[in-house]
Amino acid sequence: MMVMDTAIAYEKVRRIIDEMNLDAILITDRYNMRYIASYRGEGVIVLAGSGKTVITDSRYTEQVQRECEGYECADIAGKGYVACISSILDGQRKNSGNLRVGFENLSISYREYSEYSTGIFGVEWISLDGKLDSLREIKTDEEIENIHIAESIGDKAFSHILEYLRPGITEKDVALELEYHMKKNGAEGLSFDTIAASGMNSSMPHAIPTDKTLNKGDFLTMDFGCIYEGYCSDMTRTVAIGKASDSMKYVYDTVLKAQTESMNMIKPGVRCNDVDAVARRIIADAGYGDCFGHGLGHSVGLFIHENPRFSPKCDDILKPGMVITVEPGIYIPGQFGVRIEDLVVVTEDGYRNLTGSEKKLIEI
Repeated sequence: MMVMDTAIAYEKVRRIIDEMNLDAILITDRYNMRYIASYRGEGVIVLAGSGKTVITDSRYTEQVQRECEGYECADIAGKGYVACISSILDGQRKNSGNLRVGFENLSISYREYSEYSTGIFGVEWISLDGKLDSLREIKTDEEIENIHIAESIGDKAFSHILEYLRPGITEKDVALELEYHMKKNGAEGLSFDTIAASGMNSSMPHAIPTDKTLNKGDFLTMDFGCIYEGYCSDMTRTVAIGKASDSMKYVYDTVLKAQTESMNMIKPGVRCNDVDAVARRIIADAGYGDCFGHGLGHSVGLFIHENPRFSPKCDDILKPGMVITVEPGIYIPGQFGVRIEDLVVVTEDGYRNLTGSEKKLIEI
């Protein structure tokens, strides 16, 4: 286990405060609260001057004391969030001018914003527009190690499931077995709802596991991940139940080629949409261009879907320390689908694959 040094994250936030000439900042996104203060509960973090305060209720006050070193805890009992925030901000006032307070406009509701803007006086509210989220794009060595451990737990679950699979069990059986194995072997939770889709259901990229049984001649796509020390993993494998037909093998080989060649593009300085284009071209050349509708990949960290992303619209430049999935797929409605997904970290001269599971076509 490697523990994230929140002091690094805090200094990154301080730079944003200085660059935007803010008097204070409100942090409401649960993943940013964990990133900056190791806090896993509910509430609001206020950074004002040199002060660091977690505002919450009595359910979490002891948790703040245990998890958030260097932070004060303000209990909303009898006061509420607006009054607590207002009291902290009043301590920053040096003249009659408005305070410039940054807030996470992408993670609060209209009702919450209305309460802040009408109940806290003398404040100019400054939208952060995802600036705190962007701090999480480049991972530290500690973060990468935690993600790698989470992915290794998934690798072990995949090895286990290969021994478990057989005709007659259901998609729900597969999903539950994967989840049980990951939690039994160190996962603190799931990154997302497990996907186990067989036969015609595998043509739906985000199919929900059903009571459908596995049958010989089916493809089974399994997309799963877990959380370790707050950090997510993500991997997908497609296997055949029994023998795969020639057309199934052709589609599988096409997806694997698209993944391999697009991964070979990954290195610092490359645009994300250029990596996506490689996989998209290979799939289109094979005659399945209309059967690959989603992006090639997304970054992974405290949240399962982070930026940047491998997609036609994302022209972000790859940098060392980014952790991102590579997951091309072909989905033929009414027939079957194939997706293969690995999780890679961008290095100084290329990439390192954090996923260790077999990718050649496995026939059960």
